[in-house]
Amino acid sequence: MKLDLFCRVVDNYGDIGICWRLARQLVREHGLTVTLYVDDLASFRRICPEVDVAADRQQVQQVAVRHWRDQDGVYTPTDVADIVVEFFAVDLPPGYIDAMAQCQPRPVWFNLEGLTAEEWVEGCHRLPSPQRQGLMKHFFFPGFTGNTGGLLREAALEQQRLQFAPAPFLRQLGLTPAELASRKVSLFCYPHAPVSALFEAWRLGDKPLTCLVPEGVAADAVRAFTGGDGAAGAVATHGALTVRVLPFVPQPDYDKLLWACDLNFVRGEDSFVRAQWAGKPFIWHIYPQDDNLHHKKLRAFLQRYAENLPELASFSLRWNGAPTGVDADDWTTLWRGLEGEVDAATARAEAWRQQMLAHGDLAGNMLAFAATLR
Repeated sequence: MKLDLFCRVVDNYGDIGICWRLARQLVREHGLTVTLYVDDLASFRRICPEVDVAADRQQVQQVAVRHWRDQDGVYTPTDVADIVVEFFAVDLPPGYIDAMAQCQPRPVWFNLEGLTAEEWVEGCHRLPSPQRQGLMKHFFFPGFTGNTGGLLREAALEQQRLQFAPAPFLRQLGLTPAELASRKVSLFCYPHAPVSALFEAWRLGDKPLTCLVPEGVAADAVRAFTGGDGAAGAVATHGALTVRVLPFVPQPDYDKLLWACDLNFVRGEDSFVRAQWAGKPFIWHIYPQDDNLHHKKLRAFLQRYAENLPELASFSLRWNGAPTGVDADDWTTLWRGLEGEVDAATARAEAWRQQMLAHGDLAGNMLAFAATLR
């Protein structure tokens, strides 16, 4: 069976991160022939160094990758897959849709939507949407309940996590014995995050803390703290805080980084989901939207996840610029509150991971639904 997946990169690494994980899983675990159409090969290469940014067509880890340059092009029914997935409501090329209409049987067509914890998703999941030329598209929503498509997760992920030894991995990244012994926090956020203020709160802390930051993330704050250019390998210690800049690692190593840290700051959708599978406390930096719509989505998730974790919820809201009643600049107070809740947050992270496992995985759920439509 063939599947075509269309991805436009809006969030630098989140969109392609999700689509790349999904494409590989469909090939490796379900035996599908997958073609990934993506418009931004440079972002793709940051998470998969094998990608050739100059190639219009290439094969990467058994996935056919096509550089999706524009909406032009002539397609025939033989170019159309059995299952067609548009990620986050991208517009398929008109010629491809015309070719879909000529197929017999018609392909299964999904709009794979973005992840949200809002209640309305359960009512829209799997809904049909009639299209031109008699085609039918279905909405498929990832989510946090059994009435959604679940979360993206490879079958071997849990076993890999259980067998993982953090110390050798962290030593390969350059961490010293003192850094290995300290509390470790990974930091992946958007540029507008109040990182400098958080660094100051960590610097004034009473316990050593090592912050591991991928190269290019929070660049201004990192340069100011390290006194250098913020390139991979840069490291500096002031007070209780050590900041170490890591190379931008491939996806499998990013999972290991999440497993190795005591607390993870994540952003967008892809790293947000991976943090949940890591079973460690995390702070989510949600992708910003006009009119602060992202605050509504953040609150919806926190209501499900952090109902009994008021300090984590308060910190998360302030990290995203949402009002909480706490002084926006009082990061020392916010951090101390979160520290006091760390044991409860760790227990909740593990319980949440088990809860999400019960819903199955996104790829398997999507293919099971596709089978009912053919």
